Amino acid sequence: MRLEGKVCIITGAASGVAKGVAVAFAKAGAKLLIADRNEAQGRETEAELKALNTQVRFVPIDLACHDQLGQIVDAAIESFGRLDVLVNAAQASRMMPIAELTQEAARLSFDTGFWPTLLLMQHAYPHLKATRGSVINFGSGVGFTTPPTQGSYAAAKEAIRAISKTAALEWGAQGIRVNIICPFANSPGVQDWAKHAPESYAENISRVPLRRIGDCETDIGAAAVFLASDDASYITGHTLMVDGGLTRPA
Repeated sequence: MRLEGKVCIITGAASGVAKGVAVAFAKAGAKLLIADRNEAQGRETEAELKALNTQVRFVPIDLACHDQLGQIVDAAIESFGRLDVLVNAAQASRMMPIAELTQEAARLSFDTGFWPTLLLMQHAYPHLKATRGSVINFGSGVGFTTPPTQGSYAAAKEAIRAISKTAALEWGAQGIRVNIICPFANSPGVQDWAKHAPESYAENISRVPLRRIGDCETDIGAAAVFLASDDASYITGHTLMVDGGLTRPA
């Protein structure tokens, strides 16, 4: 129960990696405010988390509606009275070659990833300052490897890493830690990739030193639990590659 008593916000938690993080947090004793635009899946996840005997509230919200993001933090304070951890995990993007990349496609990556991350950090700041809490933002190994067609996604993820490192420096004196996780996990998107491009998927798995893909809960979620816990109280501004060794930044 490494997170017992901690109140945590997790965005994008209706499915995928963020849902795995939510389950791991619930099993570690956290109280959860989860947010996602998919209300049907969000309600299902909320019910699953409640079955784990955790206190949880789901807020249906489109993170691209930036003027509504304060409602997420307000709901956490209203429900639980405090905020200890903010996890920004939601992201949408379109794969497109740079020569064909449109402003609309680029805006999608930034409107669903970078801007919600920044704005939620700002909304959460006074509450995290009060609890000497922490932020976990999700980047991507794509930001290091920059594969074809993923320029806007890589750009948004690297922008998230940049503001995270800056916040870690600026907020350290208030006891707020800010870290980044770059995962490689068996999310619905990756499952679709394995289904529709099995050769490409298998080739990438073969390049993972541990020769497997990460589990959303027991691999990625476990790493997030560690960073959110007091065991990581002296770690900030760090990018943790939770990808089986696939990406090895210089």
